[in-house]
Amino acid sequence: MSEDRPSATASGRQPRNWLARLSQVLHNEPKDREELLELLRDARQNDLLDADSLHMIEGVLEVSEMQVRDIMIPRSQMDVVARDASLAEILPLVIESAHSRFPVIGEDRDEVIGILLAKDLLPFAVKGDSADFNIREVLRTAFFIPESKRLNVLLKEFRSSRNHMAVVVDEYGGVAGLVTIEDVIEQIVGEIEDEHDIEEEENFILPAGEGHFTVRGLTPIEDFNDYFTTAISDEDFDTVAGLVMSELGHMPKRGETLDFDGIHFTVVRCDNRRIYLLDVKRIETTPPDHGDDETNA
Repeated sequence: MSEDRPSATASGRQPRNWLARLSQVLHNEPKDREELLELLRDARQNDLLDADSLHMIEGVLEVSEMQVRDIMIPRSQMDVVARDASLAEILPLVIESAHSRFPVIGEDRDEVIGILLAKDLLPFAVKGDSADFNIREVLRTAFFIPESKRLNVLLKEFRSSRNHMAVVVDEYGGVAGLVTIEDVIEQIVGEIEDEHDIEEEENFILPAGEGHFTVRGLTPIEDFNDYFTTAISDEDFDTVAGLVMSELGHMPKRGETLDFDGIHFTVVRCDNRRIYLLDVKRIETTPPDHGDDETNA
């Protein structure tokens, strides 16, 4: 009995399907990163990979080429605790920021003497034993890294040392910022939201105090205009993230700023693909001083 076989082409050769091409490429090995990515995207189109898997693989490849300086929280935006701070001074910061770890500084931000874990404050807070609280007794050792360190290397060091936060120093030994293990993982899997992040999609804009607002990158331009009484055109982009990227001309880094149409934008949270959160504040304008103009009679 003869078996059914795929029909041959006019030239007598079997048609090359995607698996045959994959086998050929793997046999010869991709020549560069772009060729590998093209192969993976072909696999996605042929349903051999789902979109999330492709997204994570691309993230892994990009992490191997990124440095700590690309994702770190700048020094100016670090939430820090002074080494001489009392428990009553520390607790409001812990509650407001909802962070689990805080760099502890000496006389200035270039002197990080250790890391304070919020959970280490619980015994003192519960007992109300603030009089005997000494921050030096609960300090953890700070983990210092250069801003040029590769993210894939840092992730390995985080895993081996069991640290979750690292203080980033520049070439002169000064503090440049900090980075957490979550920051690195988000470059691979995308944004990791928790109960302190903006969860409700309709809450695109939230007041943050002192004239600042927290704005989601996906906020429609139309909604932004209605809230801030601006007149930004939405012909070229639909969202606030699109506006910021278009005006800057590149994917911004955390802490990057833009002044546009009387609004000061600061990128608060982003990765190498998306802008998630921005800090927004109106630009205060001072009316021109015309002096003591005299009117003509």
